[in-house]
Amino acid sequence: MYLDAPAADTDPTTACRHFLSLAGTESWSRRMADIAERARPRSWMGRAAQQRHALELLLARLADPRDSAGPAAPNAAEQRILALVREAVALADALPPESRERLRQRLLEGLTGEGTLIPLFHLLREAARQRARGFTVAFTGLAEGTPHDLLLSRDGESAELVCETVSAEEGRHLHRGDWFALVDGINPDLQTWLAAHPGRYLLKMTLPEGIHGPQELAELQRRVSALLADHRRQDSSASAVLKLDPLVLAGAQMSGAALPQHLRSLFGPDAHLAVTAAPSGGSMFVMAARAGRENAVAAAIVGRLERAAAGRLSGTRPGIVSVFLEDIERAEWRSLRETLELEGAVRRFFTTPAAQRIVAAACVTRMEFFGVPVPDSAADGELRFRNQSHPQARSAGLHPAIASTV
Repeated sequence: MYLDAPAADTDPTTACRHFLSLAGTESWSRRMADIAERARPRSWMGRAAQQRHALELLLARLADPRDSAGPAAPNAAEQRILALVREAVALADALPPESRERLRQRLLEGLTGEGTLIPLFHLLREAARQRARGFTVAFTGLAEGTPHDLLLSRDGESAELVCETVSAEEGRHLHRGDWFALVDGINPDLQTWLAAHPGRYLLKMTLPEGIHGPQELAELQRRVSALLADHRRQDSSASAVLKLDPLVLAGAQMSGAALPQHLRSLFGPDAHLAVTAAPSGGSMFVMAARAGRENAVAAAIVGRLERAAAGRLSGTRPGIVSVFLEDIERAEWRSLRETLELEGAVRRFFTTPAAQRIVAAACVTRMEFFGVPVPDSAADGELRFRNQSHPQARSAGLHPAIASTV
């Protein structure tokens, strides 16, 4: 199933409503109610839900503008999303019924449970980018049910492309979700404690094996509360080391965006951070937590490449695997690139037999997806590595899709 570039729709509201109708009004309404429940205000878990479902919330806003003065012109990020919405609508209109149902099921998967629409939009984005590079793009996964998602053709050469989504949580020993739940549980008592103990404080936590399950979470919360109530500076056990110290900051380090940047420079990209300020504004409590081992996000990406090569590429054509890395912070993504940790992990993988079907691997995050400026995003809209040992590594026809970006 080949698709030409979709015609531009001058009405964003109509385009979004047409797209959402593919899922059905009931499914979409139920999902919006679910997100509203998760994204409760004034909580860390709620803010995380808002970030995770930013795409769905953006689509809801574009599909139902409430401003009586009329909808504002879409900004750059919204224009990116609208282009992909039009891509999806054009694709749905061109597909036969059975294939259209596959597309609808992909959409419904993103509106269920812990899912998001990112995997579907990652597929749409890849198709649009490859078409812009001069490839003819066939949606074979949707049209024919092939394990790979897209078939690219150019100048007599062809390649299979697989789109994968992997969460950075798979490489973390201390999960963000557990950390947010801990902070939400501590914050009510912490506000009361700060009111009675004005000043600036730093609570450092080392959690060698992270947090596993509600019981460990409740126990850690109890220990933090007891540490503060008993006016102790330290609490140590095999599962957690807690240390409370004064927080020393210069005036410039306290202003605006300087505070999170300063804290990140102190504790590194792997640390979880939380700042609680007293309503008066004069007191502050910072919590910083780390696991006993460095994160292994790069290894999680490589693991997904290996599984995709074995299960989703035929081996009869060169294979490209594009991984969307979810749940990653800007500082963490920059560190993976600037330290060459991700590049090193992928290039080592390319030397193994498991990588023989892959001619190139790419990684993209929400920073590239929503158009966050460099250096927080990769300069070319993705980070891509060519497997130099693959027989088609120097294919002129495939070059735009497989050339390394670094």
